[in-house]
Amino acid sequence: MKKIYKKLIILAIAVYAVFTIINQQTTLNQYSKQTEEVKQEIAQETQNKEELAKQKDNVDSLEFIEQMAREKLDMYYPNERVYIDQGM
Repeated sequence: MKKIYKKLIILAIAVYAVFTIINQQTTLNQYSKQTEEVKQEIAQETQNKEELAKQKDNVDSLEFIEQMAREKLDMYYPNERVYIDQGM
């Protein structure tokens, strides 16, 4: 009788250990996936930061000011001809 109890206890401990290991592995896989997603977001934001830094350095240049005046404010030189494409 005692042998049966010992075997049942050992079996229960083994089942619990296997269940715990599987559960922990699932959790670790989720954390790894989240880590990769965060790394990708960091890389994307780093690239975005670099582009904004370049744009910030370019803001004071005459070319940038002229480009913004043309694109955003529709401003042109007095004798400049503007052609608008009516493509269909």
